[in-house]
Amino acid sequence: MIVIGRDNCSGRNHDIRRDGLLGDDNRRALTSYPSRDIIVAARQALTRQWWSQQRPNYRCFISAHVIEEAGAGDSTAAAQRLETLQQIEALPPTAGLESLAERVQSALDIPRKARLDAFHLAYAIYYELDYLLTWNCAHLANARRLRMLTDFLQSQSLWLPIICTPEEMVEVSREGEND
Repeated sequence: MIVIGRDNCSGRNHDIRRDGLLGDDNRRALTSYPSRDIIVAARQALTRQWWSQQRPNYRCFISAHVIEEAGAGDSTAAAQRLETLQQIEALPPTAGLESLAERVQSALDIPRKARLDAFHLAYAIYYELDYLLTWNCAHLANARRLRMLTDFLQSQSLWLPIICTPEEMVEVSREGEND
């Protein structure tokens, strides 16, 4: 999870600001070797484009869960991911996050093996960040889960972040249009 907020952030009781963005698995797309799979390669390119062009407009954050995930796998790739994350400020964990993550996991029917997805979302909800940036379309950025999440958060009077992919956050100039 990478949490991103526009500059000059100051949020509800958290000094973060709501205009934030949380990203979870983007660091792999950012630091991995170019894929031979055309869809994965396009996602890698879009993530790198967002990182270089849009990231300067945001304040980024991570959690201990991101560091845990980034450190897994191939040791060389993990070291590169962890180095990339060093430039990102860590959000402090709170007592209420674990309970919120469990409730989100239950409401979205997220499998136990993917429970960290619920934690990424819980951070975005708790810190009232505007965006959760992810390529995780299985548990987070998909219409069915978004409907379930919206219903759950409204019933609990909780903040609803916008969950989207880097593709949706990259500004594309079209031929004939002015920037």
